[in-house]
Amino acid sequence: MTTPVNELGRSTSPYLLQHAGNPVAWREWSEAAFAEARERDVPVFLSVGYSACHWCHVMAHESFEDVATAEYLNEHFVCIKVDREERPDVDAIYMAATVGMTGQGGWPMSVFLTPEAEPFFCGTYFPKDARHGMASFRQVLESLQEAWRSKRDQIDGVGRRVVEQLGARHSAAGGELELDRAAQLLATDFDPVDGGFGGAPKFPPSMVLDFLLRHHRRTGSEDALRMVVQTCERMARGGMYDQLAGGFARYSVDGQWIVPHFEKMLYDNALLLDVYTQWWAITGEPLARRVAEETAEFLRTELRTPEGGFASALDADTEGAEGKYYVWTAAEIYAALPADDAAWVIELCDVTGTFEHGSSVLQLRQDPDDADRWQRVRATLREARTARTYPGRDDKVVAAWNGLAITALVRAGIVFGKPEYIDAATDAAELIRTTHLDPTTARLHRTSRDGVVGTAHGVLEDYAAFAHGCLTLFGVNGNIQWFETAQALLDRVLEQFVADGDYFDTAGDAEQLVWRPQDPTDNASPSGVSLAAEALSLLAGLTGSVRYEAAAEQALSASATIANRAPRFAGRALAVAETLAAGPLEIAIAGRSPELLQVAFTSAPWGTAIVQGAPGLAVPLMDGRSLVADRPAAYVCRKFTCRLPVPEPDALREQLS
Repeated sequence: MTTPVNELGRSTSPYLLQHAGNPVAWREWSEAAFAEARERDVPVFLSVGYSACHWCHVMAHESFEDVATAEYLNEHFVCIKVDREERPDVDAIYMAATVGMTGQGGWPMSVFLTPEAEPFFCGTYFPKDARHGMASFRQVLESLQEAWRSKRDQIDGVGRRVVEQLGARHSAAGGELELDRAAQLLATDFDPVDGGFGGAPKFPPSMVLDFLLRHHRRTGSEDALRMVVQTCERMARGGMYDQLAGGFARYSVDGQWIVPHFEKMLYDNALLLDVYTQWWAITGEPLARRVAEETAEFLRTELRTPEGGFASALDADTEGAEGKYYVWTAAEIYAALPADDAAWVIELCDVTGTFEHGSSVLQLRQDPDDADRWQRVRATLREARTARTYPGRDDKVVAAWNGLAITALVRAGIVFGKPEYIDAATDAAELIRTTHLDPTTARLHRTSRDGVVGTAHGVLEDYAAFAHGCLTLFGVNGNIQWFETAQALLDRVLEQFVADGDYFDTAGDAEQLVWRPQDPTDNASPSGVSLAAEALSLLAGLTGSVRYEAAAEQALSASATIANRAPRFAGRALAVAETLAAGPLEIAIAGRSPELLQVAFTSAPWGTAIVQGAPGLAVPLMDGRSLVADRPAAYVCRKFTCRLPVPEPDALREQLS
C-alpha cells in the first residue's frame, strides 16, 4: 500500500492550509477518505477547528507537527481535517455528539469515527503529555486503537446509538414567542454593574441587544434600553474593544470586558456595528455613533479582501503569543510618545499591567477632556503598532458573514450619511453574487478565497443572510437585480431547506450526512432559521406575498421553545418577533431622495421593508407609488395600506414617530 500523504495543499481554506505541512497525512472531508478507512478497516480521526483558534494552534504545534505522533496517526487512522467555518454542517453534527458524550464542547474538536462516519469517542484539546488529570493525546490514540482491535462490536454499537440519539434530538416546535417575558428573564440574568448577561467569560450579546432595542422601540421599556446602554458602554470602553483602530475581539475572559480573547471575527463586528447604529438611531448617543463608525472603518480597512469581500477573522496570536499585537507596557508607550503625552495616556487608558508580563490592554473608561489630544496620540500609537507583526488573517470569504456585513454597512451608510460604507457593501454583494452563486439553479456556495469559489455548499444561514443583505441593498439603490437575487435564494430555501414544516440547516439536495442538522439557537452568530424568518418577513413586506409571510412565521415558531425558556440564546428570533408584533411597516419612496431615505432608515423600526426607486419599479410595494408635485415622496404602509404620501423629511419623521 502506498504511504499516506498530506493532501491539504490544494485546499482553499486558510485553516487547512496551515496544516498542509504537517507530517500527519490529512485528508479533506470526502467520501474518498471514508472509503479509504473502510478499505484499511481503520477508524477515522476527525479534527475540527478554525484559523483564529488559539488552542487549535497549540494542539497543532504539540501533536500534529510531531513526527512520532503523526506516524502513529497515519498507521492506525485515516485523518480528516475540517474547517468549521467552511463546513458548519459537519461541525454541528459532531459538536452535538461531543457535547452529548462529554457534557462540553469547543475547538479543536477531536472526534473518532467508524468508517460509516458514526462517532464513538469525542473530545476537544488533548495535550501532548498527560497533565491535570488529562490523558495525553498518544495515550488516547493507543487506547482507541486497542479498543478498535479487541472491542470492535462495542465500538460499532456506540456509534450507531449516538447517531440514533442525534436523530431523536429534534422535537416539534411551535407556539408564540413571549416577548415581555423574555425581556423580564433577561433582566434577571443581567449584570447591573458591568453589563452583559451571566458571568465570565462574557461574549458580546449582539442579538439580545438587538431584541432589547426593538422591544424598547415598540413598548417604551426603559429597562430594556438601560440594559443595552450599560452593556454597549462597558464593552466599548473596555479592553475588548480596540481603542486604537476599532473593532471588537471575540469575547472577554473576565466579567468586566477588560481582557479579551484577542481574535476578531467578521460576524461579531458586523452584528455589533448594526447594534451601535440602531442605538444611535434611537437615542442619538455620541458614543454609539463613534463606535459604529470606527467599527465600520475596521471592516473596510482590516477585513476587506482585494476582491471586495470581507475576510473571516484576525488571529489572536502573533509570534506565538496571544494578544502581542494589541497590548502595551508603560515603557512602550513612553518610547512612542513624548513624556507628558505618555503619562497622560497611561492614566487615561489604565495601563497598569492588566494582561501578562506587565502589559495592558488599552481601556477608555471615560471620554478624555481633550479630544483633539486623544486623537493625536491615538494616531501616533496606532502608527507605532504597525511596526509589530500583524495578526494572521483568515481571508476566506463566507457568504453568511458577508451578508451580515452588507446589511450592517448599508444601514450605517444611510443613517450616518457615509456612502463609502454602501460602496463597500455593494462590492461584497457583487463578489458573492458573481463568485458564490450559480444563477441557473440559485445554488449558493459558502466560501471563496482569492476569487476562487470553495467546494462547500451553502447552508441555511448563507442563503438567508445574503438574501437579507441583498434586500437591504435593494432598498437603497432600487437595483432590481438585488431583489431578484434575494427572491431566488429564498425560493430555494423554501424548496430545499424545509421538509414537513421543519427548517433544516442543510439543503435536501446537499451531501447526505449521518444526521441532518437543524439548530434554532442564536449563539455566536444568528441561526439559519431566525435569519430566514427575518429575510422572508422583509420579502413579504416588499411583495405582499402571503406565502412568504406564512413561511416567516413558520420559521420563527422553530425558536419558540428556546426563546421562552432561555432568551439569551434566541436573540435574533426575538428581534424578528418584535418586528412582527409591532405590525411590520413598509416604506416606499417614489423617486430618489437621500433625505427621505435617511429618515426612513433612522426613524423606522429595524426590520421595516424599505425601497427607494423610480415610480413603476417592478416590485409590488412600488405599485401605484408616484411623485407628489414632481417631488420624491414617501409612502408609509402596513399590509400595503398606506398613509398619504409625504415629500418632506420632517413629515415622514412625524408619521414614523
